[in-house]
Amino acid sequence: MVEDICAVATPFGTGAISIIRCSGPNTIEKVNKIFKGKDLTKVKSHTINYGYIIDNDEIIDEVLCNVYLKPHSFDGENMIEINTHGGVFVTNKVLQTLLQNGFRMAENGEFSKRAFLNNKLDLTQAEAIMDIISSTNDLALNASFSSLRKSTLNLVKNFRDKLLDIIAKIEVNIDYPEYEDSVEVTNNYLKPVVDNLLIDIEKILENSKISTLVIHGINTAIVGKPNVGKSSLLNLLLEEDKAIVSDIAGTTRDIVEGRVIMKNITLNLLDTAGIHKSSGLEAIGVNKSIEAINKADLILLVLDSSKELDDDDYKLLDLTKNKKRIIIANKNDLKQKWDNNEAIFVSTFNPKTINVLQNKIIDLLNVNDFPNLNNQFLNNERQINLLKKAYNSLLYAKEGINLNKSIELIEIDIKDAFDYLGEITGESNPEELITALFTKFCLGK
Repeated sequence: MVEDICAVATPFGTGAISIIRCSGPNTIEKVNKIFKGKDLTKVKSHTINYGYIIDNDEIIDEVLCNVYLKPHSFDGENMIEINTHGGVFVTNKVLQTLLQNGFRMAENGEFSKRAFLNNKLDLTQAEAIMDIISSTNDLALNASFSSLRKSTLNLVKNFRDKLLDIIAKIEVNIDYPEYEDSVEVTNNYLKPVVDNLLIDIEKILENSKISTLVIHGINTAIVGKPNVGKSSLLNLLLEEDKAIVSDIAGTTRDIVEGRVIMKNITLNLLDTAGIHKSSGLEAIGVNKSIEAINKADLILLVLDSSKELDDDDYKLLDLTKNKKRIIIANKNDLKQKWDNNEAIFVSTFNPKTINVLQNKIIDLLNVNDFPNLNNQFLNNERQINLLKKAYNSLLYAKEGINLNKSIELIEIDIKDAFDYLGEITGESNPEELITALFTKFCLGK
């Protein structure tokens, strides 16, 4: 049974308006009981209605009620959005009145869940809504809107249609061998089809490495020995004094987080404790720093250009050599004691030198390539992991083809790939195969 639910859809606080969303089969009737104005049970869908929310004879607030009748609402249910005056007290007062009149508080994401269950959204669109809300730059916003407009759905559907065509042909070969109009599916027939699918998926996975960095930000660890200027670099990027800056080595003993947006990319910054031989409390910070390196998408390795490199510096260079990294030779305002073709030389006392670092980050991570991906990417780790599973299933199918296994065994791996792709959008449904069999072939004639 579908219940009537409500929740505040805008952030709590003082503002011009607050919006309380209500949804469910009896929403219109229940809101109408506490609404003084037009009879909401008789108004048309997608209308705005002026009036008052009342509790018995007491007027609580002057409101506008936006009415949406099923199935033409966000979640496919009868829905009303109550626009109240902004403010915590009045918003809570209206919310409590709704709860006292038959509504229950919605769970997190419940409106989007209903939209999915009522086929108003697929899973990628639901995820895109959250990405839009959390977007921090223009590229991330454009990517999220693209997914909301079904670009991800269409991308996945294209792969599933190709696999569905293969599965349907195999099923016809097995169940209706006398059907002369069907294509005979052999290993020689399947090999180029599977190879091309693998190539296409590889491209999507490669593109998705860029898209996830654009959408969710680049986890960036600032690492180096104590007192090389890591915290100063963090503060310079953030344009604030978030980290403690001191001449005393080892001042930063934990991980300091921050976020900076520059040239349409977002860096999720981690300023880590200095890495060197240590013990006790400081050693815990060092271990956290090493953990941050392993999880980071990008390493900003800060070295002191005014001092000769020592064993700790070389260990850091070795520890980060297989990561995306930028070597930053700090303190170039002092006399330089070493040179390195890979390093960029900056001074955290000169903000202009940060432009060089920004351009280096953009070039290293290929972020400028994002507009040329033509929506051929996925948006998050859940989607990417499922695509990888589909890819691996097709690799198993290819292995079976090369070993000349029976078509029935190869079909199992192809079906697995088909199902994994369906999990991306929430479309996995065995009835699709039945429908395909009867739409693609005249089996009933």
